[in-house]
Amino acid sequence: MQNYVDLHRHGAVRTAMLDHPCVALRLMVAHAVTGSGLWQVRVEPQRTANEAVAASIAASRAEAAFAEKRRAVLALLGQADEEGAIAGGNGDAFALAAVFARLLALCDDDVMRVLSLVMAETLEAGSAVVEALGNHLGIDMGAWWQADDAFFDLLRDREIANAMLADLAGKPVADGNVAEKVKTQKKIIRDCLSGENGREKTDNWMPNWMKFPVESYTKRGGFRTADQWASVQPLFVRQ
Repeated sequence: MQNYVDLHRHGAVRTAMLDHPCVALRLMVAHAVTGSGLWQVRVEPQRTANEAVAASIAASRAEAAFAEKRRAVLALLGQADEEGAIAGGNGDAFALAAVFARLLALCDDDVMRVLSLVMAETLEAGSAVVEALGNHLGIDMGAWWQADDAFFDLLRDREIANAMLADLAGKPVADGNVAEKVKTQKKIIRDCLSGENGREKTDNWMPNWMKFPVESYTKRGGFRTADQWASVQPLFVRQ
């Protein structure tokens, strides 16, 4: 009898919901926030390879702006005193109903703010969808990133360092240092960025790896970000 009652009530409610998309939207967002017996949403863990990368990400402009927007959304949900991710709950039924009730009281614009934050928290790093979204939105990485110590510490390929040097100081300088160690070439690159040691200062430099759309420095392959963009580019860019 319980099964009979459950399924008939379920059928009536879900069919009626189809005529109320704004309610369905709020319920979907609530599911993404708290989870359920059928929904399992995981927050992007932002795993870092070492402490230097972790420090670089933590100090970035994007992380600071994201944290501020997250606090604003927590306030909308009546959780202003809480910290951490909004999405990825444990599937508690009461928590799901509580968030749903809160969302029903919010205007559409505020619900969309919650939805956007939840989607952002669950956006998979290093995925093709990041490349698709970044290119669709026309992201200017210059507003969010600049070369730091962690970037230069991780730059260890001499051919790529020379290509970057050519971008900044010109091909003659790059050709004159092509046989130099990576350390030496990186030093010149940093001098170009800071305007030190007689180098003309270059502002707003953006390496190919950070641009949208992303570009490789060599034809050797193996650069996952470029491969990810190549796999979805035909879907978003008309030739």
